Amino acid sequence: MNTAVTPVEHAHTAATNCPNCDTVLTGHFCSHCGQEAILHHASVGEFLHEFIGHYVALEGKLWGTVMRLLFRPGALTLEYIRGRRVRFVQPLRLYLTLSLLFFALLKFSGTFSPSMTEGSEAAQEQSAVAGKTPEKAQEKAQEKAALKAAIKQAAGVRQDQPGAAREEAAAKEASPAGEENRIDIDGNEKLKSYLAGWPAVRHQLDAFDKLPGSEKIKVFQNGFYHYAPYAIFALMPVFALLLKVLYLGSGRRFGDHLLFALHTNAFAYFIFILMLLVSWGFAHFVLWCWLLGYLPWAMRRVYNSGRRTTFVRWLLLMFFYSILIGLAVGGSMLAGIMTIGH
Repeated sequence: MNTAVTPVEHAHTAATNCPNCDTVLTGHFCSHCGQEAILHHASVGEFLHEFIGHYVALEGKLWGTVMRLLFRPGALTLEYIRGRRVRFVQPLRLYLTLSLLFFALLKFSGTFSPSMTEGSEAAQEQSAVAGKTPEKAQEKAQEKAALKAAIKQAAGVRQDQPGAAREEAAAKEASPAGEENRIDIDGNEKLKSYLAGWPAVRHQLDAFDKLPGSEKIKVFQNGFYHYAPYAIFALMPVFALLLKVLYLGSGRRFGDHLLFALHTNAFAYFIFILMLLVSWGFAHFVLWCWLLGYLPWAMRRVYNSGRRTTFVRWLLLMFFYSILIGLAVGGSMLAGIMTIGH
């Protein structure tokens, strides 16, 4: 087999046999393996020329893919179904590239910050009090002591009330925070008893409970960035299954629905990337409008259905898929608890 690279002085002259598989060449590309007939020696300029020529140039794959993906809803899916595939970026590669870029930009920008519950806000408040100066902390403690003394004094004045009334007054004067804590303790005990057979999970939950509020937010963020990309990617077959159910009798195979799911979700990632890069409010409004109108437009073009039926199917698809996305994101954040200490 001839493995020699075309000499520099003959760099623009096609070889008679393919250097890769030794098949006789009849054009600019090998008919057996697809390699180019004209090869150049490896150099920085050659690498840049190859990248620009195949991906960034106007006639390249990337440009044609992006133009159809952004401005012709459903057209990229139809092109792929019709067999016109070599001129476009493969759907799975397109989805994974945009997904990776989106989550990388989201983490770099630091715009994702999960909101805390009331219990977590209380933990943040305790952390803030602990970080105060000794004088302020002492003043806070004196205020609490004075409040407790006032409550006890009020309870002592009412000792002459009948038993039922006294119990009712004591119940009203009981601290609401204390009642919430009692309920929380009961809930934690039930959860711990349920997780008795899962010592690793219980250990992680105990470690999570001991963290201050700011650290809990970081745990949720780490879980989101680590697991959310995989969780959302795992929903692609589910998205396709929903389309399969909504378009029963359309003649489309499951692979066609999966292809449509990859393209439309890749478009969503592209729009979210633009939102992260552009801070202009009006631009965000336009992008949101295009994001909402894109999917039903693409559905109508690919599945060739009427406007009313497409709108109803779009509403059902968005309802169930939004729930699944919420579960995936929430589960990813909670999964971050398992990363504590690792």
